[in-house]
Amino acid sequence: MMTDTIRSALRNPLSLSVRELWPGLFVCGLTALAAQFLSDHYGAPAMLMALLIGLSLHFLVEDGERCVAGISFSAKTVLRLGVALLGARISFEVFAGLGFGVIGLIVVALLATLLFGWLCASMLGRGWRLAILTAGSVSICGASAAMAIAAVLPRNELSERNLSFTVFSVTLLSTLAMIVYPIIAQLLGLDTFATGVFLGGTIHDVAQVVGAGFSVSDQVGETATTVKLIRVSLLAPFVLVLTLSLRAAGAEERAGGARPPIVPGFVLAFLALAFVNSLGWIPEVVQSVLWALSKWAMLTAIAAVGMKTELRRILEVPRQSVVLIVLETLFIAGVVLGGTMLLS
Repeated sequence: MMTDTIRSALRNPLSLSVRELWPGLFVCGLTALAAQFLSDHYGAPAMLMALLIGLSLHFLVEDGERCVAGISFSAKTVLRLGVALLGARISFEVFAGLGFGVIGLIVVALLATLLFGWLCASMLGRGWRLAILTAGSVSICGASAAMAIAAVLPRNELSERNLSFTVFSVTLLSTLAMIVYPIIAQLLGLDTFATGVFLGGTIHDVAQVVGAGFSVSDQVGETATTVKLIRVSLLAPFVLVLTLSLRAAGAEERAGGARPPIVPGFVLAFLALAFVNSLGWIPEVVQSVLWALSKWAMLTAIAAVGMKTELRRILEVPRQSVVLIVLETLFIAGVVLGGTMLLS
């Protein structure tokens, strides 16, 4: 069991010393490194590997106090850092390059999937938190969006389980889509531009979008990646609107009885980096470094989320939750495909 000191410190991770944090941070970082090694050498999705390895190390949270503080810090603070640094990849020039039709399609697909997810969750008897979490991750940028959305959703006893389930599901579905969607595009006779829009507008995770697009051609890969970056750029506005909506409804999470800031700091950092990058003030080499740091922070954070989650609880996820995220995935694929064919 955790001592009262550890419990108190976890409410404010920044109050902990480096000596208290480093064991858990080291374990999470090592797990991220192992996950990336598996991804590089065997082609497995790095996010999925980090989550699975993390789940196998849950005993570090249950049985030992030494790593708990660093694991919690990784799952919360390192996560926010990773999301913030995603902004360094966003440049508003990409919006102009694709045209208003594609941008409108991506926005419509996001809003429609959120509404569809909400309605399906109600029909399937699932809670509103899971509806927002799954629909947001499916319609924006997969595991990264899931973790960013979870950071501002009010927590309950199922929060960790739902996040791990969502990350696992969107990563698995993205991997399947990376294989199946290019075949669908070919069977439907989509041209190069339409194929790129379809792949970038439907596949959940960035890595799988890149893999699917460039497996077809360089031009399709470039278009798909650009469309995907537009979806990523919607993450900060979505989290901001969600935070304000929760605050207005009095449902936001409170730490120690205090209301959270109106705009989360990591959202402000994301928007600031996107703005600076759009002005061309971030050199390409710095942009690459920030992107790499974001990737490692996200891997470290998802490893920590896995460590905080009991595998038994993942296996207890109701079938309705699985049906929900599969339906959302199929829905956004249908919306984007239909819209792409109309634009073509």
